[in-house]
Amino acid sequence: MLRDNLRGIYYIALKDMRIYYLKPPSISWGIIFPISWIFAFYLRNPRSFEELVPGLIAMTILFSTTAAEAVVINFELRLGTLERLLLAPISLPSVLFGKILGGAFFGLLMSIPVTLISVLAFGLHPSVFQLAIIVIPSLLVFSSLGALLCVMVKEVFEAQTLLNMPRFIMIFLCGVVYPIEAMPKALQFFARLMPLTYTVDGLRRCFSSSSNAVVYLDALVLVAFFLLFILPATRLFYKKFE
Repeated sequence: MLRDNLRGIYYIALKDMRIYYLKPPSISWGIIFPISWIFAFYLRNPRSFEELVPGLIAMTILFSTTAAEAVVINFELRLGTLERLLLAPISLPSVLFGKILGGAFFGLLMSIPVTLISVLAFGLHPSVFQLAIIVIPSLLVFSSLGALLCVMVKEVFEAQTLLNMPRFIMIFLCGVVYPIEAMPKALQFFARLMPLTYTVDGLRRCFSSSSNAVVYLDALVLVAFFLLFILPATRLFYKKFE
């Protein structure tokens, strides 16, 4: 049974990559939009672009993982293709995780070139290991967030609309372009309740000259957010088939 579930997760993720993610709209939304957004802030208030690199990578992770994740499940429910997956010897949580993994894989593909270009262009020297322990849980967090919002609603357009609110709130409050420490105390409190804060903070520490143990704390918080999103998403996913 475990082997069947693992195979099912792999092939569901692979199928979603081919059908939904590796398409021009998803690629443009996942990588071009964050770059354009960062440049807009840079041109308005020019400063060392290296300071914006962690925010650029974090935004790429956020937008690429959620590019199609928030609509895939309801879209396939409408077409009836999701029910056909259940004819295979695979559990419902495995189907959901396969969907989440597809979004995470796509986010990784989008994040790698952005990170490599930034590192080579500015001569940065991040800790590769620390980058991995921040990026991997971040990919799962935002992909599972997209899945959660998708199963919370019935219509495809509702999920995408619902997702835009937390995405744009996180851009402004989570330290992407403006330091959290410079915000009012109330906004700092709300920023600490959002996962992108820990992605940005962890990435900034990965790019700092000295290693910082706080990176591991950021990674643990991101794992907690992943569980916070995937557990209710699994419960709501079951209700889709009741």
